Amino acid sequence: MPDDVDGCTVDLWSLVEGVVVEPGDLEGELVLTGPWGSERVSAPHPALEEALHRLELGPVRLANLEAGLEPEENGGRAPAADQGDGHYLLLHLERLSHLIVRTLGIDDLSGPLLSAMPVSPVAHFALAPLPGQELVRLPGGVSLSVGRDGVSVQAPDASYRVQVHRPEVVWVLGLLVWPVTPDQASAALALPAGVTERILDYLAAAGMATKAEGDRPRPQILGRAGPRHSA
Repeated sequence: MPDDVDGCTVDLWSLVEGVVVEPGDLEGELVLTGPWGSERVSAPHPALEEALHRLELGPVRLANLEAGLEPEENGGRAPAADQGDGHYLLLHLERLSHLIVRTLGIDDLSGPLLSAMPVSPVAHFALAPLPGQELVRLPGGVSLSVGRDGVSVQAPDASYRVQVHRPEVVWVLGLLVWPVTPDQASAALALPAGVTERILDYLAAAGMATKAEGDRPRPQILGRAGPRHSA
């Protein structure tokens, strides 16, 4: 998946706070020690090793990590040459999803929008675009709490907790109280093109937006929000 979907939003990756990357007992082995014990990575490519150390420092764009895939003498990229640009890092980082925070940024100077933080050793962040006409809503039992770092969103069966960094995400969450499609949500909010949809994609991947079976949206709610878009 591309790093920038619409030229406005930015996908960022970082290790869960407290995860430590260290050499293992075996030659060429890395050990990631986190909240659920140790994860061993055998004989990682130097680019992956460098990427993990950079993720240890904070959020990084995947495109910047991919730049660490140095060309071999024959002009190829090792060992990603057979998988296409960026796939090597993507595949290996996704295997470590339970240790990685996925942050949605935006191309401005006001900071990221939200972060999806794993809360389970089996967490897997399956990020994919939602169909524009599919009704989604908040899952049952979802809870929002306000703390020093902003709003935190959790659901009983979700493998992720979402930390909200900016009010734009709260606006989207407000629409999800009732069933809404991504197209309707985008039309109802005065956000740059693609931002509302990408927020929904992240919320869905984190388990905070689920398919609304047999429900219908509430047009009067969308109607009140609509004028913001045309302002």
